[in-house]
Amino acid sequence: MSDARIKKALISVYHKEGIDDLIKCLVEHNVELVSTGGTQEYITRLGYECTAVEDLTSYPSILGGRVKTLHPAIFGGILARRNNDEDERQCKMYDIHPIDLVVVDLYPFEETVKDGGTEAEVIEKIDIGGISLIRAAAKNYKDVTIISSRDHYGEIVDLLNAQKGCTTLEQRRNFAERAFRCTSRYDSHIMNYFMGEKEIEGTITLGPSLPLRYGENQHQAGTYYGRAFKDRFEYLHGKQLSYNNILDVDAATHLIEELEGPAVAIMKHNTPCGLAVRNNIRDAYLAALECDPVSAYGGIVVLNQEVDEATAEELHKLFIEVLIAPGYSREALTLLTQKKNRIILRDKTGVDTTQLSYRSALGGMLEQERDRRIETEEDFTYATDKRPTQMEVKDLLFGMKAVKYCKSNAIVLARGQQILGAGYGQTSRVDALKQAIQKAKDMGFELKGAVMASDAFFPFNDCVKIAHEEGISAVIQPGGSVRDQDSIDYCNENGLAMVMTGVRHFRH
Repeated sequence: MSDARIKKALISVYHKEGIDDLIKCLVEHNVELVSTGGTQEYITRLGYECTAVEDLTSYPSILGGRVKTLHPAIFGGILARRNNDEDERQCKMYDIHPIDLVVVDLYPFEETVKDGGTEAEVIEKIDIGGISLIRAAAKNYKDVTIISSRDHYGEIVDLLNAQKGCTTLEQRRNFAERAFRCTSRYDSHIMNYFMGEKEIEGTITLGPSLPLRYGENQHQAGTYYGRAFKDRFEYLHGKQLSYNNILDVDAATHLIEELEGPAVAIMKHNTPCGLAVRNNIRDAYLAALECDPVSAYGGIVVLNQEVDEATAEELHKLFIEVLIAPGYSREALTLLTQKKNRIILRDKTGVDTTQLSYRSALGGMLEQERDRRIETEEDFTYATDKRPTQMEVKDLLFGMKAVKYCKSNAIVLARGQQILGAGYGQTSRVDALKQAIQKAKDMGFELKGAVMASDAFFPFNDCVKIAHEEGISAVIQPGGSVRDQDSIDYCNENGLAMVMTGVRHFRH
C-alpha cells in the first residue's frame, strides 16, 4: 500500500527551534510521541504527552548521554517491515511496536568545528544515535517517514494536514534520499576533520540541494548542490534559477571580483559580452552595454557597487535575466522589481574564497586549483624595444582579466577600460582575433590605439601582423612559444609594444 498513516513518531532533536508546529500537527492527527532527554522534556513543557525512550527500552540514558536510542525496542520499531510475517512475529514476541515517523536534528558537528571547539568538544558532537536513526528510517522508507533536517518541518506539516496524517511512498522515498544526503555530508565533515585541513580542500561534500528551473536545456532536469550560493547571495526577487543561470552567475562574480573601481560585466553563455570600468557605476553600465547591446539582451549583469535610482533607470530598459549587485537603493529596487521574472540577487560578500574547482568527465570528477592568478605590471617582461604607455598598461591588464573569462582560444581587444571586441571558443587563434575585430567593427568601434590580450602564446607572427594592420598598438600574451621571436621581431619592425606574463589562462 502506497499511503502510510503515521501513528507513532520518534523525535530526537538537538535544536528545538521550529519544532513546535510539527509537534502540534502530530498531536492533532492523534500521533503518539516518543522522545529522548531534552526533547522529551521540551514536548511535555509544551503541554503534550510524550513517552520517554527509557520507558520503551527499560534502560536509562547512559555513558553521559552517548547511549539513549541504541536498543532493539527502538530500532526494531523502525526497521520492522510491515506485512512481513516473520518480522511481525518477532515484534510480537519481543513487544516491539512500529514507529512510523522519525524526526532527527543531528548534533552540530560542523558548527562546533567552525566555532573553534576543542578536540573534546568536537568529538562529543559526533552524533551516533541520531545518524543511526536516520539511516534506519531511510532504509525502511517503504514504511517509515524520515525527517532529517529542520528545513523539512514545514513541508511534512503541510503534507500531513493535506493528506490526513498520511504520507505516500513517493514522498517517503524523497525524504529518504534527502536523509542519505544529510548523513553523507555529515560523515564527510567528520572525515575531513580527522584528515586535516589539506584534505578538507580535496574532499567534495554536496551539501543541501536547490531545485533549478531546468538543466542546460528545458528537457533536462537540474539541481544545484551546496551552501555557497545561499551563503553568498540574498535572493531578492524573480523566478527560479536555471542551470545556465548558475554557471553565468559563477563566471560573472569571479570576473567582477578582479576589477577595481566602479565596474560592470555583462555575461552571456558564460562569457563577457560587455565589460567596463568608469568613474561611477551608471557610466560603467552604459559603457559595458555599449560593448555589445545585442548580445546583452537576456544576459547576466553584475555590478560591484550599489545600484542607485539613476543606474536602475538604465538597467530597467534592458531585458536582464539575472541582476547582481552588493546592494540596491529603495527606489532602485522598487523600479527593478516591476519585471516579474527578473532575478535580482544581492551579493553579500563580494568574494569567493574557495581554492578548488570541479567538473565531471568520463563518469568521474576533475579537480583543480581555481585560476586565481591576477597579473600586475610587476609580472611584465617587456619583450619589445617599444614599451607600452601607462594608459596602455592599464588596458593590457584590463584585457587580460577579461580574456581569462573567455573560452579558449580567446582574444580580447580593449581600450579605455572597455571591451571593444572579443573572439573566443575558436580552434584557431587567428580566427579568434578575426572574430574580435569583426565584433568591434560591427559595434562601431575604432581600433586605432586599442590593445590586444591573448589567453595563450602566439605560435606564429600572424596575429600581431593582423592586429597591427587594424591599428592596435600594444599586445599582452603569456609567451613561451619556440617561435616567440617571430612575433617580437614583427612588433619591433612595426612599432608595437609587447609584454609577456609567463602565465597562460586557458578556459576549456
